[in-house]
Amino acid sequence: MYGCVDIYNTKFIHHFEQEKFNAETYIIFLENVLAKNFYGKQVYYIQDNASYHKDGDVWKWFLENKHWLHVKNLPPYCPELNATEHIWHHTRVSGIHNQHFDSKEKIVTNLEKVFSDIQKNPKQIEGYMRPFL
Repeated sequence: MYGCVDIYNTKFIHHFEQEKFNAETYIIFLENVLAKNFYGKQVYYIQDNASYHKDGDVWKWFLENKHWLHVKNLPPYCPELNATEHIWHHTRVSGIHNQHFDSKEKIVTNLEKVFSDIQKNPKQIEGYMRPFL
């Protein structure tokens, strides 16, 4: 899953990636999810240090979109500074912790339910976002 959260209104958006996490699929997320939801607004986008976040093609995309998107990388090994990490924790606890899944499809179904619930009721994650405001 790729995901991001608007910390001001607790809007959580995500994209399930079937294949792999790399620069190509990250750019697809940026174009089809991030830009679709936030284009035209001034966005300060903070990302962690996944290897594909540092890819030249990714930074070329960021440069092409710098008129609305301001990107910063977190320091290495600082998940406590990443608002989305709190969403992933909530997701694990709410959707997959201490459960057995006999197929990938069942895991995805559970994850999609948790994410849908967050989108329908963003107050679930509001408390996680307070430290970042």
